[in-house]
Amino acid sequence: MNKLKTRDITQLAIIAALYVAVTVAPGLSAFSYGPVQFRVSEILMLLPFFNHKYSWSLIIGCFIANIFSASLGAYDLLFGTLATATACYLITRIPAKMSLIWTVPVICAVVNGIIVGAELHLVLKIPFWINAGSVALGEVVVVAIGAAVFYFLMKNRNFSKLIN
Repeated sequence: MNKLKTRDITQLAIIAALYVAVTVAPGLSAFSYGPVQFRVSEILMLLPFFNHKYSWSLIIGCFIANIFSASLGAYDLLFGTLATATACYLITRIPAKMSLIWTVPVICAVVNGIIVGAELHLVLKIPFWINAGSVALGEVVVVAIGAAVFYFLMKNRNFSKLIN
């Protein structure tokens, strides 16, 4: 791994803090946890597609945000963080020539649907496929909207330079 510069550490910390802030923000936190999830902070899952270093921000940010999961507690720390880490790993393996618009949302939806769906089944005793479907649906919607936004933002040279 390359040595991290102060600028890199600062960027990583800002992204982790942003993930936490958007997840636990009043008005958004109600949709960030539980069987029906539209975790707006998951838009940031697109960042590892552009630069792998952001995976660490998202994993740490997810872990911290899941501390605030009142209904799922320690299970969310384990399963939610595992889902984010797995999705980040898979996203960093996507060849650059593949489409951001559909690849990242599908990976996030499948990984979170399965892992978080299993967590919700284990803790809340709701049928697995209902959990997996609702989590996957929320994930694909949020990340697909984010992918469309990122597609246009990456056309801006300054934004692209900042992310890469």
